[in-house]
Amino acid sequence: MGKKMTGLFSFGLMVVVLIGALKLLNWIPSAVQDGFVREFKTVDEVNSKLGIRDIYIPSYFPQNFKWPPTAICAQTRPYSAIVMEFRDVDRGGVGLTISQVEAGAPFIAGDRIGLSQIREKVIYPLKGRMASLEVGVGNNDEPCSRISWIEGKYRITVSMRSRPFDLLKIAESMLR
Repeated sequence: MGKKMTGLFSFGLMVVVLIGALKLLNWIPSAVQDGFVREFKTVDEVNSKLGIRDIYIPSYFPQNFKWPPTAICAQTRPYSAIVMEFRDVDRGGVGLTISQVEAGAPFIAGDRIGLSQIREKVIYPLKGRMASLEVGVGNNDEPCSRISWIEGKYRITVSMRSRPFDLLKIAESMLR
């Protein structure tokens, strides 16, 4: 009877140690990777999990774009960055992207609205800030535009598959 109890005790102890080891192995990647780029469901989740307090969000959206974003990726290591994508319900696909990156960081968002040809680039006064406005065409010869400026400690870039009129309204609505 003593050998059975010792065997059961040893088996139970091994199960507890194994479960503890598995929990530790499951925890290590999230502890080590905390802050590195990953996808989030909401802006509030980015705020609560990464602690990024200043998230610049437009209050104006053209009718063909809806809140919430269809994709949100963010990180805090090695620098803070957030990229939000919005679906164009009229044309399909991503029609608007907003990126917010610590100024000076070597970050280039994988912008799905890349301008394949820039036809005009100007410095544009945006509510007291100097912004860089680029107007051109995208991959399918569709009109595209992009505006970038420094806001606090961030570089904000808004890109859109359209002429710059709605883009400028979106950018202005992001400023306080």
